[in-house]
Amino acid sequence: MKKIKGYLWPTLLALAVAIGIFIGGKLHFNDTPEKLFSTNSKKDKLNRLIDYIDYEYVDEIDTDSIVDVTVNNILGKLDPHSVYIPKSEMKEVSENMKGDFAGIGVSFYMFRDTITVIRTIKNGPSYISGIRPGDRILMADKDTLFGRRIPNDEVVSTLKGKVGTKVNLKVYRKTENRMMDLSVTRDRVPIRSVDGYYMLTKDIGYIKINRFAESTFGEFKDALKKLKLRGAQKLVLDLRDNPGGYLGIAEKLADEFLTEDKLILFTKNKKGRVKKAFATDKGDFEDKPVYVLINERSASASEIIAGALQDNDIGTIVGRRSFGKGLVQREMDLGDGSAVRLTVSRYYTPTGRSIQRSYKDGNKDYYHKFMERYSNGELVSADSIKVADSLRFVTPKGKVVYGGGGIIPDVFVPIGSNEEEAIESMDDTYQFFSRFVFEHLEEDRTRYSGYDQNQFLEEFTVDDILFDQFIQFVLDRKVKLDFYAYEEKIKAYLKANIAEQLFSPNLSAQIKGDFDAMLMKVKDLDAQAFEKTQVGAVNLDR
Repeated sequence: MKKIKGYLWPTLLALAVAIGIFIGGKLHFNDTPEKLFSTNSKKDKLNRLIDYIDYEYVDEIDTDSIVDVTVNNILGKLDPHSVYIPKSEMKEVSENMKGDFAGIGVSFYMFRDTITVIRTIKNGPSYISGIRPGDRILMADKDTLFGRRIPNDEVVSTLKGKVGTKVNLKVYRKTENRMMDLSVTRDRVPIRSVDGYYMLTKDIGYIKINRFAESTFGEFKDALKKLKLRGAQKLVLDLRDNPGGYLGIAEKLADEFLTEDKLILFTKNKKGRVKKAFATDKGDFEDKPVYVLINERSASASEIIAGALQDNDIGTIVGRRSFGKGLVQREMDLGDGSAVRLTVSRYYTPTGRSIQRSYKDGNKDYYHKFMERYSNGELVSADSIKVADSLRFVTPKGKVVYGGGGIIPDVFVPIGSNEEEAIESMDDTYQFFSRFVFEHLEEDRTRYSGYDQNQFLEEFTVDDILFDQFIQFVLDRKVKLDFYAYEEKIKAYLKANIAEQLFSPNLSAQIKGDFDAMLMKVKDLDAQAFEKTQVGAVNLDR
């Protein structure tokens, strides 16, 4: 592991986001493959070349791999977001965007060459069968799952299966020092796109969405309903690091905040055909304050929501300029289990803005320009964001907005220091916190048995011993940082990771929220808005 020091973390984060952003908007289509790919001389030429290599080339060649390379090269000449999904990856991609898969419902670590359960999904297959956090899964039917380094994907493949099928597990429970044979019936297991939700203040709810999958809208509605029952009259919608997903899901979510007949967006294809999407009267949070959080890694469907609200003068966009992806893809089956996501149109915000960044100089330049944000000062100061007067637009209430490279927030919040971002990276990218906490819990889980969620939140504190142990854990991985300068935040992140593994992601998000600069800004903005209403009320009384 290289040191997370200086300016290394921005480069790592930028490279990581270049992969994540590929998940673009997806629309249904009715054209058949025969119609889309009719026979022509160009197609015949490619087919003939592949046949020549297959039958005449001097060495044995895997022509499937040649085809994959060819398809990728063709798409690479088009735009940065038209992508090829090979057959080997199609199932995982489809499950991720559908929002569930058939399995046993556990999250796990490979701990000392053994599958060790972190937690089970409540009321899921493993939960019902009696599997507990800390249990070691040694065998699945006749497959041995310990004693050798098994790739995670191989483990997942073994535990997955068709809904209703059984898998017989041999499990070792460390806390009781005994072996058990358990039969688990596979069922649908959700892949959550709502990372967490909780009450930020007595009347502000918070919901974090990590992507826009088929299940996202339902998850959002469920979280919103629970928050409203707890008194939420305002909402923070956190779309940071969200690379996008289904366009239709973004439209439905934007509709929750916009009144009937408000324009959400419009798309335009190569023939100039315009398709508009309007809000309905079905929104559950219309005419209520909403804050949308975005950053440089918010893209596609995230930008659709931010742009729709901003252009309709609804809510407040808080954060940093978004990625700048204004292209729409359709997923098209290639007939052999693989698929292509091809850009078929551009989308525009209600004022007519295209927020797509230029890719005229090729994909390499496209992502290089994105990475420059980490060095040109844009992430530190709003004044460093370059805008073009030719791309200036005005909202119905007179607010000036710009196209051509992402959504510029209404309220700018700079990125944290190198050290603060390094702590975030240790949590999200490298998972140092979760790994350390897992090993800490493995030593003795009973030490936390006396806590419920509320008690843990209110009473538990990370002591200096645990803090020093974490420092040594990180130093052993060749990371240098002024740990004591950020002791309070590191202790909070340790507590948050314990909360996630013992209780829920919601509790973890709530603990981390106290050290979130954007959420602190939201609280300030809300307090200022409240003061203005109080001053206005006093003036009216006079």
